Amino acid sequence: MKFIEQKIVETLKVNYMPYAMSVIVSRAIPEIDGLKPSHRKLLYTMYKMGLLHGAKTKSANVVGQTMKLNPHGDMAIYETMVRLTTGNGALLHPLVESKGNFGRVYSRDMKFAAPRYTEVKLAEISAELFRDIDKDTVDFVDNYDGTMKEPVLLPTLFPNILVNPNQGIAVGMASNICSFNLKEVCEATIAYIKEDNIRLIDYLKAPDFSTGGDLIYNEKELKRIYETGRGSFKVRARYRFDKSSNCIEVYEIPFTTTSEAIIDSIADLVKSGTIRDITDVRDETDLSGLKIALDIKRSTDPDGLMNKLYKLTPLEDSFSCNFNILVNGKPQVLGIKGILDAWIEFRMMCIRRQTAFDIKKKSERLHLLEGLSKIILDIDKAISIIRNTEKEDQVVPNLMKGFDIDHLQAEYIAEIKLRNLNREYIIKQTANIESLKAEIDDLNDIYRKESRILEIICKQLKEISKKYGQPRRTGIINEKHVEVITEEVLIEDYNVKIFLTKQGYLKKIPLTSLRASGDHKLKEDDEIIQEIEARNKSELILFSNKYVAYKLRVHEINDCKTSSLGEYLENILGMSSDESIIYMVATEDFSGFMLFSFENGKCAKIPLSSYETKTNRKKLANAYSELSPLCDIRFLQEDRELVAFSNIDKVLIFNTENINPKTTRSSNGVQVLKSKKGSFMVKIRELNEVSFENLDYYRTKNIPAVGYYLKEEDKEEKQVAMF
Repeated sequence: MKFIEQKIVETLKVNYMPYAMSVIVSRAIPEIDGLKPSHRKLLYTMYKMGLLHGAKTKSANVVGQTMKLNPHGDMAIYETMVRLTTGNGALLHPLVESKGNFGRVYSRDMKFAAPRYTEVKLAEISAELFRDIDKDTVDFVDNYDGTMKEPVLLPTLFPNILVNPNQGIAVGMASNICSFNLKEVCEATIAYIKEDNIRLIDYLKAPDFSTGGDLIYNEKELKRIYETGRGSFKVRARYRFDKSSNCIEVYEIPFTTTSEAIIDSIADLVKSGTIRDITDVRDETDLSGLKIALDIKRSTDPDGLMNKLYKLTPLEDSFSCNFNILVNGKPQVLGIKGILDAWIEFRMMCIRRQTAFDIKKKSERLHLLEGLSKIILDIDKAISIIRNTEKEDQVVPNLMKGFDIDHLQAEYIAEIKLRNLNREYIIKQTANIESLKAEIDDLNDIYRKESRILEIICKQLKEISKKYGQPRRTGIINEKHVEVITEEVLIEDYNVKIFLTKQGYLKKIPLTSLRASGDHKLKEDDEIIQEIEARNKSELILFSNKYVAYKLRVHEINDCKTSSLGEYLENILGMSSDESIIYMVATEDFSGFMLFSFENGKCAKIPLSSYETKTNRKKLANAYSELSPLCDIRFLQEDRELVAFSNIDKVLIFNTENINPKTTRSSNGVQVLKSKKGSFMVKIRELNEVSFENLDYYRTKNIPAVGYYLKEEDKEEKQVAMF
């Protein structure tokens, strides 16, 4: 096998760049008339077939005829047509009037019928795309095989590029243009023609979509889109609540999604248990339009539920704008004013070309009539010249000599029927000479004056706005009035009980489930060392024997039953093999204190808020002091009396209010139980855990204190060890 060395850059230039440019310029990016080549070829074919007026024809006929201009397959052409139809509903102002099943833009699974079953014709508004196309308003080029001519652009009388949305993916670039209300576009264009420094947002309120919905209005972001052609905005679905059936009916959805995608997303949320308020979700779309039905529980707030669904499903979706269009064959990302500038310039060119065409035609007519007027004084002479000329090819030269007229004028006179060579006919024809001269002068004035051309554009826009304008379909909601849905709101809240075992297993069991549960399943030699009540929205702080505090959100822990082992903390916390959790506390507001008691007799009272972090950290080092071994750890919601024991049976009842809080988590604390003869503190107990006959005997008002020897009668008390 022989290999030929090639330079990659040169190969790309020769082989890849022509393809890339072809896709950009001739396929994927819309031009200033708002159409891609495939759209334009299809619409022009229908125009030439006479489908602007009259009856509809089978779509298959149109597809077949379009292949004379568009060399792609028949299904590709038909799919292009489908999007332009009234039946599909993708456009605010569909360009093709249709009969039959063309699917729906809001449905992924509703497929369109085959072209042999459907019928189409051009919609009335399409006439405004073709008006005066036969007056040299735009350039024509040969089709792909040179047998026909087709327009390079259509002379659209309104900025169709902004009215009907267009999307395209080329090579290395893309285009995504949202649609705007026709009436607003026309008013904005007229205002911009009259005054450059207008606030576009005063006229062009916001994008408008055929599928309706509500646009969340952010003026700053919309201004950026209008100025740069890039940015995004959000559109949410519209719904109504039927109290009688306790059902939410969604009847308008964002343009960028489908009903099936929404239903699948809601169904997944229900299956996963994220949303528990929906009992059934159905697609009830019929001939009257879109409807997604959500059956909900009686106690459910429909507005609150929909706010959650807006956050979690495509019921609220973003539209990303990229106003990339072809202007004079070059792709450009333009803001609204830039697009209007390009369209106005294009439209002015069309009107100039049309005016030049009319001037030429009327001048030719005037020239012929001026020749005809010269024979009115001697009609007999004209008849005599024609009658006395022996050869046919001498008639025109003889008329030219006889009346001092040119060849065209003489040809015109010679072609007049004999019955019309009378004074009445000639006077009637030549009476238009003065009005023709006035019309030509007016057309010349229009051709020369830009202001008059702009007046014509404004007049045409007013006519189109009045004739085809429609109310907005997409509503506008100021973002100030939109409830911000935080993650906290989306979490379902309910009571749970959390169990911690000695071997490091954690169980979260809903109280409703716990009531009907049996005995706990535990590993051999394992035991429950702590159980606490919490809510699903609480935060869990777990302290390890390595002076580390781990943080978990309770809702992140899977619900389980007593018959399961639960979550293995070493796996979910990433602990080392010799590390174990010794205590846990659940909190919702980080109020209260942690009390750490050490063998050296010191106690550190640390506000629980010291473990609160803005960055949502999962692991906090130096969670408590490691200066002396820990003999007790407990949570204090408020100060209370506790009982301290030493290894030599010294006992002290003290109040935690005498211990000053320390904000530093690793603080050594303050001395509570003094050491005597090398003694050390071994445990802390609650008052209700001891049954001393005389509590006051062991109490102290001030700390630190040595404490008092345990009386003989109190020694029988059996304390439950923590560790």
